[in-house]
This record gives sequence, structure tokens and C-alpha cells, in this order.
Amino acid sequence: MTNIIKPNYLLRLVLALTGCAIVFLGLNIALGGITTLGWQGGGTSFVTVADPAQFAIHDSHVRFIGGVWLAVGLVMLIGSAGFQLMRQTLIVLVGMVFVGGLSRFSAFDPAVLMSTAIAPSFIVELVLFPLLGLWISKAERT
Repeated sequence: MTNIIKPNYLLRLVLALTGCAIVFLGLNIALGGITTLGWQGGGTSFVTVADPAQFAIHDSHVRFIGGVWLAVGLVMLIGSAGFQLMRQTLIVLVGMVFVGGLSRFSAFDPAVLMSTAIAPSFIVELVLFPLLGLWISKAERT
């Protein structure tokens, strides 16, 4: 009897779901800017603009970063389909997310990092993504 489930099926599924989540978050920021589209809850009116010209500049930068995050998600989705060809790229993406998680320390505010709004993401970035990278690196080559 032939095996109808491809090797690394679960890993590929995790990569696809992770890619979808990142695409969702990237679109929220790329299309919504600093205030986002509000897809993560909490509303969009959390900032008051004192200088519209400066806000527009920073908003444009944030939209760019959202677009980069969107691209990370799309590459992860592609990697879930073409796993063997994209293995090294996926490991690099996972490393990038880890570095992004480390950059949260630059705010020097442990209370924010441990808040219920940030801690889940922070844990995913610093614990689950490195584990995902290890899984990718150890996955069966087919």
C-alpha cells in the first residue's frame, strides 16, 4: 500500500497556517498603516495626530513594514508547497521573526512585554519560531 500522506505533511500544514496568519497581520498593517484596519481588535482610534505631515511620513514607513510582513507570509505559504526547494529560505524567515521578537526588548518596558496584549506574540516569536526552525532543519528530505 502506498503512503498517500506526503512526508512532512504536518510541518507543511503548520507552515501554511503560519503563513496565512502572517499574511492576515501584514494586510492589516500594510492597508491600515499605524492605526491598522483594526482586524486584531482593540479599535483603530488609539492615536492622536499632532503633526499630520510627520504622521503621514511615519504611516508610510509602517505601511512598508506591513508590506514586508505580508511578503514574509506569502513566502511562507509558497514554502509550505515547495518545502524542499524553500527549506533554507524558511529557516531564514523564522530567524527574522526571532530577531523581530528580540527587538521588542529595545523598548525597555517589561510590563508591556508581559502584558496579555503582547506576551502571546512575544512567546511565539522567541520560543515557537525557533522550534519551527529546528523542525524545518530536521525534517525528512524527500
